[in-house]
Amino acid sequence: MDFTILANFMNSDIYSWVVLPILIFLIRICDVSLGTIRVIFISRGMKLIAPILGFFEVSIWLLAMRQLITNLSNPIYFLAYALGFTMGTYVGMYIENKLSIGTVIIRIITRNKPYRLIRALRKAKYRVTVSDAKGAKGHVKIIFTVTRRQKIKDVVKIIKTLNPNAFYSIEDIRYAYDKKIGSNNRKRNFSKFFGLYRR
Repeated sequence: MDFTILANFMNSDIYSWVVLPILIFLIRICDVSLGTIRVIFISRGMKLIAPILGFFEVSIWLLAMRQLITNLSNPIYFLAYALGFTMGTYVGMYIENKLSIGTVIIRIITRNKPYRLIRALRKAKYRVTVSDAKGAKGHVKIIFTVTRRQKIKDVVKIIKTLNPNAFYSIEDIRYAYDKKIGSNNRKRNFSKFFGLYRR
């Protein structure tokens, strides 16, 4: 390999104004994406994988900062750095959404014929708890179910099909223990993250 050619290329305007800004942009996307996923993993109580992601995150960040600090005179690098941060946040949230990590509780409040909805959820193998309550316009039923995040769309589809006027809310759960849900939920999340889990 001719190092003279490489040195000349790295000192050229093309490298300074095109190649290096693109590299800073891509590096920033990587480290911010990892940082976003790491924070989400911490909130889910996944204490093992979060520090591993943190190691790679800070290593990549140092690489980007080294390039930025050694080229403070070029404003394009600052723009690439900022744009990479913005895009990295979006990419991190997109990846986390695709992984569907964690467990949620879905709370449904309805007055209109709740029993069809309850039967449908139980028929679909969701564990359901029902409670009587009193709302502003009379008695209502509160239906609770705990499930993995990847099942949210299925539950919402059942709700909208059988009781489209029902109010429902979805909340993340840091930890849940259940023989069918909680006890093996974290294992499945780790396996899926490393590409070993097949739904």
